[in-house]
Amino acid sequence: MIGKDILDLRHQLHAYPDLSNNEHRTAQMIKDFITQHHPTEIIEGIGGTGLAALYRFSEKGPTIAIRCELDALPIEESNPIPYKSNHEGTSHKCGHDGHMAIVTGLSKWLHQEPFQTGSVVLLFQPAEETGEGAKRMIEDEKFSKLQIDYVFALHNIPKAPMHNIIVTENGFSAEVISVVIKLKGKESHASEPENGINPAVAISELIQAIAKLNVSDVSHPNYAIITLVHINMGQKSYGISPAQGELHYTLRTWSTSKMDELKSNLEDLVRSTSHQHKLQYALEWLEHFPASTLDKESNALVKHAAEANNYNILERKTPFKFGEDFGWFSKKYKTAMFGIGAGESTPALHHADYDFPDELLATGFSMFKAILIHLLQKAQE
Repeated sequence: MIGKDILDLRHQLHAYPDLSNNEHRTAQMIKDFITQHHPTEIIEGIGGTGLAALYRFSEKGPTIAIRCELDALPIEESNPIPYKSNHEGTSHKCGHDGHMAIVTGLSKWLHQEPFQTGSVVLLFQPAEETGEGAKRMIEDEKFSKLQIDYVFALHNIPKAPMHNIIVTENGFSAEVISVVIKLKGKESHASEPENGINPAVAISELIQAIAKLNVSDVSHPNYAIITLVHINMGQKSYGISPAQGELHYTLRTWSTSKMDELKSNLEDLVRSTSHQHKLQYALEWLEHFPASTLDKESNALVKHAAEANNYNILERKTPFKFGEDFGWFSKKYKTAMFGIGAGESTPALHHADYDFPDELLATGFSMFKAILIHLLQKAQE
């Protein structure tokens, strides 16, 4: 069922990428393709630019959503390929173009397959890269009315053997959140720093103290990675001792409970250090990706689908370190997300020379097809 039309769609999506919250053209391309394959209903504008194509069969049964992501990244593409991004500074460097093509390809098969029970929702989510889209979709009344029972998704995984299916038992991806620590003192002339409150020493102390919160052992239950990504203080004006300073961090843990504990410890450090140096402070939390937990039944269905297709299964002991806002779905629905090996020589995700391997289109399609057949045929029994 993965023909030249799906391959061409993947390349078209790659050539015309859209950034998070601006996926209007991408959603329209998806809609134009699926409309040819007669869904029961297409629902637009879910949580922003989100799109759902519903295939409802005659008898009541489970409603199964297959989710993918619409957005690209603010990265200039370096690949010398015929379908290179036409949007300067924007490109599909996470493989969302491939994920979309796989899910869109299911529309051709669903239109032809004589299922009698249940419903399938092909779900195209905006703003995954910023951690906003899944939460907004779930909170949208149009989505709630679909009364979904299961949500499945995949992600391609470079550096893993091609076509291998990667599963985990303790969640697919980490809990991730970013924070801006804002410090405010008092400006003074650079010749009279004693008359001001410069945040530099406090920033230095905070960097050292926060670094001690790291637990880098991925097998440790208190695993925590706190990465400093940006510092800003003062300006290039050599007569001024500055008042303002900022530290930007990204925090990662394996669970929401550990993240809450880590955030509390971080806040305590900022509070005590600011008080010691007579600074005002504020914390701004942003880009929250909840841990993507896994429903046991749904995860078993992923393994069953891999076995039915004779794909090799790789079992990871820990989740992936990256964030995935699929975690918002796993807070409310039966969910499973799995990886597909994208090849050991494929460039890493978010690199300028990454390109989704076309060979994976058939792999992803076969996996979702096997999951849907199992659930929908079981419902008919």
